Amino acid sequence: MDEVRERMLEMVRKAESLEQPLSWFEDLYRHSKRDREQIPWDWKEPHPFLVEWSNENEASGRALVVGSGLGEDASFLWKNGWSVTAFDISEEAVEWSRHLHQDTDIDWAVGDLLNPKQDWLGMFDLVVEVHILQAIPEEIRKRASPNLAPLLASGGSLVCIGRLVEESDIEVSGPPWPLTWDFLNQIGEGLEEIEKHSAFIPETEGKRYRAVWKKA
Repeated sequence: MDEVRERMLEMVRKAESLEQPLSWFEDLYRHSKRDREQIPWDWKEPHPFLVEWSNENEASGRALVVGSGLGEDASFLWKNGWSVTAFDISEEAVEWSRHLHQDTDIDWAVGDLLNPKQDWLGMFDLVVEVHILQAIPEEIRKRASPNLAPLLASGGSLVCIGRLVEESDIEVSGPPWPLTWDFLNQIGEGLEEIEKHSAFIPETEGKRYRAVWKKA
């Protein structure tokens, strides 16, 4: 196991022992001292599944990026004409993103999917969640995921991207915890299913999914 991942898992275990299971995100970003090599999920570019979706769907409006990390997905959407709000549970990640993408007017915010801002409800034409649900423990994931759909405006699209569980993943020790289609289907309850796509991405581990729904 590489040093960066081992350090992350130590932080995860410490956070769990303190009964603050999400506090390790802030710890990791601060410990990195703004060295992107220390952030194991930072691809330094927008997720290719989001780029592909954008290329196939000419749309614009208000977009919300959930758990925005270092802001590559948010910046990509902004450059493609969206008015973007992006939030992360880590204050350091938000400040770092603001610095990295200072050529944009993205509305950066510290926020938590477990308790989204009330004035965000029903406001967005696009809600994007990339690799967030797979990074949080199951019991928290089950409470957080139902909060995605209510963020959509009428006609809005929800795009979720992450790692799909495979037979070889049965004993996976996360994070990340690859997700099942059964779980993902629950996210889209009450929405129109538009797409369920999965494929391997070169030079990355595991099969990835893209699930897309639309609000009537």
